[in-house]
Amino acid sequence: MARHGTARGAQIPSLPTSTVAIASTVQIECASESIIVYISTEGNTDFHGLVYPRGLSKNSSCLQEYRSQPAPITYTLPLRSCNTMPTELDDGGIEYFNTIVVQPHLKLVTNQGRGFHVRCRYQTRDKVVTNDQTQVAMLQSMPLQATAPMPGCTMKIFNGDPTRHQVAENVKIGDPLTLVIGIDKQEMFGLKISDCLVRDGLGWGEQRLINDEGCPLDGEIMGQFTYSQDKTEARVNFQAHKFPYTASVYYQCNVRLCVKHGGGCSNTPPRCNEVQRRRRDLTGRNGDPKGVKGLDGETPATIEVYSGLYVNEASDVTSKTDYADDVFRERTMDDPNSICISQKSFAIGIAIAGLILMLAVVVIIVILLAKRRHKSVSTTGSSIYSGPYTNTAYSHSS
Repeated sequence: MARHGTARGAQIPSLPTSTVAIASTVQIECASESIIVYISTEGNTDFHGLVYPRGLSKNSSCLQEYRSQPAPITYTLPLRSCNTMPTELDDGGIEYFNTIVVQPHLKLVTNQGRGFHVRCRYQTRDKVVTNDQTQVAMLQSMPLQATAPMPGCTMKIFNGDPTRHQVAENVKIGDPLTLVIGIDKQEMFGLKISDCLVRDGLGWGEQRLINDEGCPLDGEIMGQFTYSQDKTEARVNFQAHKFPYTASVYYQCNVRLCVKHGGGCSNTPPRCNEVQRRRRDLTGRNGDPKGVKGLDGETPATIEVYSGLYVNEASDVTSKTDYADDVFRERTMDDPNSICISQKSFAIGIAIAGLILMLAVVVIIVILLAKRRHKSVSTTGSSIYSGPYTNTAYSHSS
């Protein structure tokens, strides 16, 4: 009878080696609006997989698919979206940073995927260049421009009080923040903030915050900017917020330059109540408010500034409780005759009181049952078999 099997000493045929193209090295090119990433593979094999920023594997606008693409492959990472964030350097330059994941499979996440940190540094040049936080959007002829250099402009977001110089990078929903926009200190130009908005960084949604007159559209999200006396800085306090599907948020504003001499900056900051009333009047007369010009009576040079940060979910419940405790303490100080406790202490007290009440009810029930049982026990001259069928053999009398 013939046997099927493998003879001793015979070699089992080996499986074909994997042809998965694993990323080996990356090179980057720092462009004005993006970071261009060139990815090489081991053995220069064709790449078949995905490249995306870390945390955005399900986002189509930031995720790039490659099907049998010859190496090196090219991936473009935008500076102002896809979780790319700027940070200010000590020498005045700007550095953009992000982490990209190179996954050699179109559907599965495997241990063959690799992550690479990419960074690009941008140096200012005569303070009129495109960098991470300053972009010249429109530059028109202005009085005395030939004798005065264009000032540099920056946007920064600080944790709480900006005098502590703690730049916000990772915060939670509700954290107090301060948005500060400023130009270089000089005597020629002032600034006026307008057209501010917040974007999700993925191209899915945005929300306008400040209109073209410099007035807030929703004071609950962001109020009106306050300006320094020399009109070279404006700031606004607000609470951290985010879109529900991503942690990265990007803020963008237009900075209109005005000439201080001759009253060119006299209407900064804007009187928002008067602006709204004037808009309503013009709409009632003409039916179209498009004829409204800027408060300065001219169209000045405009610089577009932007910045971003990560906002996480406020899952720490204790932090909210601490804020509530502070509020109650302040109210107690205002009214010495009132007695206030925190919500946390109140909840604990209610729980303890409920437990004591339950124990008291149990004790009362036990006492009542004991009394009923005591009444049912036979006394002298009675029988536990009392009734019409009493067994006299178990009864006695004195």
